[in-house]
Amino acid sequence: MFNKCLSRNESTFIELDKVVMEITNSTWVHQPQPENSGNCFTQKMIDADTLAKTRKLLDGAIVSAWYAVKSERRPPALTPTRWVWRLAGFYHLCHSTPRLMEEARSRFALANRQTLAQWAAQKAREEAGHDLLALRDIRSMGYKAEAVVEVLFPPAAKTLVDCFTRCVQDANPIDCVGYSYTAERLGICIGEGYIQKVKALLPPSINATRCLRIHSGVSTTEVQHVEETVAMIAGLTPQECDRVAKACYHAALLRFSPPQEAYITDEEIENVLKLLKL
Repeated sequence: MFNKCLSRNESTFIELDKVVMEITNSTWVHQPQPENSGNCFTQKMIDADTLAKTRKLLDGAIVSAWYAVKSERRPPALTPTRWVWRLAGFYHLCHSTPRLMEEARSRFALANRQTLAQWAAQKAREEAGHDLLALRDIRSMGYKAEAVVEVLFPPAAKTLVDCFTRCVQDANPIDCVGYSYTAERLGICIGEGYIQKVKALLPPSINATRCLRIHSGVSTTEVQHVEETVAMIAGLTPQECDRVAKACYHAALLRFSPPQEAYITDEEIENVLKLLKL
């Protein structure tokens, strides 16, 4: 059980307070979506027991990855300067998703995997424009947002984007389902408490948590996205479910592992940002 707030990888920077208990003891109840909800891949009803087993399989893989990472390294304390760095990471992760999910949709469609193609298409639509929220947050911090993300690409975020790209471009891109589930499942562990901690670091006039909030547990749509993905995965073959769970494990390893290089310092970030002020 995690009894403190920590993060081993700056690309994750989430509230992990009691996250193992939260994930392991999850008691979600899948709510079938109305026909006009836009959810096109959960029309086939999945029984509650199958959903519960699927969640346990996926979440168990994520929890196993946490325990597999045996490092006591911690990122530097969050500061306003470091928040800009993390927002740049958010931008690159969000910016890559619609394009890669559209590529996954095309590959699934060519393989006549219509359920997976529909899932990927919906993900591409849902994530469109989220990178603009990160840009707005950076601009709110007083910087030229487009210039910031042009020069700042946090290594942890690049590692995740590269992993996502490999998953999509594999002969069978189904691993991208596990990558996506892991990102959203960890995202909904972010609560209002963490968002308020970030806001407390910043002047009251600055609104720089829009991108964080929409990818957190306070977003009902984000929670729904996780539930929908579980329902979609539950309809796959047992072999495919196992492969998705393995992909969850590997994606979680990347998110929980500290970088091989030293963490960038606030001074190094500020040396870049000072030239990019509005």
